[in-house]
Amino acid sequence: MLDTTLHPNSLTLLSAWQRMHTDSTDGIDGPQTRDHPDLISRLFVIQDAGESDWAFRTAGAQIETSLGRQLADYNFLGFWTGPDRDMLGLVLKSAVLERQPAIVRACAENLTGERIDVELILAPLAQPAQMDGGPRVLGLYQTLGGDHRLKGRPVWRHRVTAIFPPDVREPEPRVKLVASND
Repeated sequence: MLDTTLHPNSLTLLSAWQRMHTDSTDGIDGPQTRDHPDLISRLFVIQDAGESDWAFRTAGAQIETSLGRQLADYNFLGFWTGPDRDMLGLVLKSAVLERQPAIVRACAENLTGERIDVELILAPLAQPAQMDGGPRVLGLYQTLGGDHRLKGRPVWRHRVTAIFPPDVREPEPRVKLVASND
C-alpha cells in the first residue's frame, strides 16, 4: 500500500493495526509508537451513527487544535463538502466492509486561504458483541509539511486529492514446487 510515500506516523499506525489483526507470534517488528511521540495526539475514533453521519467518539488534542473545536459527537463528514463528503462516506463503508484500512490524502484550508496537505488513515476496529451502535474506525489525522503553514488558524474545509481504498487482493500462495527427474 504506498509504504514508501507514507508519513512515518501513518506507517506506525498501519503496522500496529496489522499486528492487532493477525495471529502472529513472531514478536513486535516494524515501527513503534514510542518512536513517534506526536502520534497519539493525532488519533481519533469515529462511529457510524446513521446515514452520512460518522460521529467522533474521541479525538486527540492535536486534531482538535487543527480543526479548532471539541470533536466529541461532531460529524467527521462535516469537514468535507459536496462530492468529497460522499466519497469519504463510501471509503469508510468500504474499509468497514473489507476489514482493511484505507488512506486518504487531502488539502486542508483555513478561512484565510492558507493550505496544508493532510494524510488520513482510516482503519476499521473490531466490533465487540456487547457494544451497541454502528461500526467504529480508528483514524490518524496527519498534517504534512508542518502545522505552522496554517498560521495558528483552524482548518474549516478539506478537499480530497487522493483516495487509496482498502487493498483486497488475496495473498499469493506460498507453495514451493520441487521436481526431480530421478
